[in-house]
Amino acid sequence: MASSFGRAPDAVSNLADPARSAVNWAPALAGAAVALATTLILAALGSGLGFAAASPWPGSGASVTTFAVGIGIWLIVTQWLSSFMGGYIAGRLRTKWVGVHSHEVFFRDTAHGLLAWAVATGVMGAVALSATASAAGAAADATSATVSYATDAMLRSDRADANASSEMRSEIGRLLSRGDELQAGDRNYIASRVAAQTGISAQEARQRVDAAALSIRVAADKARKASSALGFFTALSMLIGAFIASVAAAYGGQLRDKDADRVD
Repeated sequence: MASSFGRAPDAVSNLADPARSAVNWAPALAGAAVALATTLILAALGSGLGFAAASPWPGSGASVTTFAVGIGIWLIVTQWLSSFMGGYIAGRLRTKWVGVHSHEVFFRDTAHGLLAWAVATGVMGAVALSATASAAGAAADATSATVSYATDAMLRSDRADANASSEMRSEIGRLLSRGDELQAGDRNYIASRVAAQTGISAQEARQRVDAAALSIRVAADKARKASSALGFFTALSMLIGAFIASVAAAYGGQLRDKDADRVD
């Protein structure tokens, strides 16, 4: 029997049922299940390789930016492999279409691969959200650590009795961690508290405040860039996964029809 690939456009078999939907959910769901299992395996492997934790401390472990880029690359790898497995299974398990033109067969196989990817992606959306939340949490921890360190550096003194109260530290930390530029009034207030607490000159206190505010702005900017990079990588990985699943399903369907012809 000739393969459905290469069949003439007018070669339509009486076995084809035009009233029946071309969507077959069984192979699509099977492919989605395989894609989900593959994603879980790769997610566990990525966690073991260190893509699930970042260090907020400079020079200790992966930085926030490196962590976000590492997660993004691993998301692409995960989507690539899991989508290929899911799409291939979806295309290969679908029974051969009889009396359907080869172009239509190609489209249907591609669509079933895309369906398998869509189902798996919808279910595994929690994994992507977890990765995004993990990176966001690491960025928040990095910014919080920078604020704490900046506060300690400003209040550092050689005086034995220069222990700042927790209320003072909290107040200074809140003023420094504001999202906008440090206002002149807040800057002068913090400088006066630092000078009174440490015994240093007003000019040196202002220099400490400026250095602290700059370090916090740099940390916040790095966190923002890391979040943007992770969002870009997440969207890119999904597009790659959709494409790979569709191509893999078409390839699996082609092998399916060739094997069916050998049996016939």
